[in-house]
Amino acid sequence: MSERKPPEVSIVIPAFNEAESLDDLLPRLRTCVPDAEILVVDDGSTDNTFEVCERHGIRCHRHPYNMGNGASVKDGARRARGCILVFMDADGQHLPEQVARLLERFRATDVDMLVGARSWSGQAGLLRGMGNRIFNWMASWMSGHSVKDLTSGLRVVKASRFREFLHLMPNGFSYPTTSTMAFFRSGYTVGYEPVDVRPRRGTSHLNIWREGLRFMLIIFKTGTIYSPLKLFAPVSLFLFLVASGLYAYTYATQGRFTNMAALLYMTSLLTFMIGLVSEQITNLMFSHREYSETKDPGKCRDQRENEN
Repeated sequence: MSERKPPEVSIVIPAFNEAESLDDLLPRLRTCVPDAEILVVDDGSTDNTFEVCERHGIRCHRHPYNMGNGASVKDGARRARGCILVFMDADGQHLPEQVARLLERFRATDVDMLVGARSWSGQAGLLRGMGNRIFNWMASWMSGHSVKDLTSGLRVVKASRFREFLHLMPNGFSYPTTSTMAFFRSGYTVGYEPVDVRPRRGTSHLNIWREGLRFMLIIFKTGTIYSPLKLFAPVSLFLFLVASGLYAYTYATQGRFTNMAALLYMTSLLTFMIGLVSEQITNLMFSHREYSETKDPGKCRDQRENEN
């Protein structure tokens, strides 16, 4: 007897003490997307998250302790069997009907990742909304593409594409940031679909100040991995302008060229050269990179092996 055919779609839901919202979400999700594999990654919950999944007949993998939202997403991505992965939060913000709509749009458009973009009213508070606007602008500058919602946890991706970047993703609350930046800088296509979200149930596990600083660092870190000159060139230009301004001032007032101006000019040149060398290393890295999905990106590796 042949083995059961792997599902086309796997829905990965990282969960930490979200039993109440899952009890409402899971049956509705099963109704809206009946053919999808639903995988809940219980990240060391102390409530009855696992029991809720069992009661609804949903596959659930348990972590022995809390490892972080990103770690749960990476674990779910490795364990999921579908060629298309859907990631959504377990706190009740994302509507199952939106998942079905995103999947329909994903199949109809030729993109590698489709992100559910929240409106201003969908942001969790004024401060977080303003922070997300700043992050979107910074990510757009670093990637060279318009980023409409950098931190949205609702997204549909090709599994093979997403797994290429698991080693880059942190274990905390910033996998959306890393995956979006990595997809753009790797030349993969990213689309956005407006979605409505509900207020979350329970208390958020995210510290806005700590995670905000972490998001900013991840934007720069991922940006410098894929396009170092985007960061090094502006810093070099700034140092050059400061050196020129200092030189003009000291020459006008003292009639001489100071050691500080010389040091700033040298630092500017070294910064630019480091960025240039880093850019060449990045280009060499990508020129030797082999993509397993080149011939048929629509199929996952496991399905091709089963067919053979």
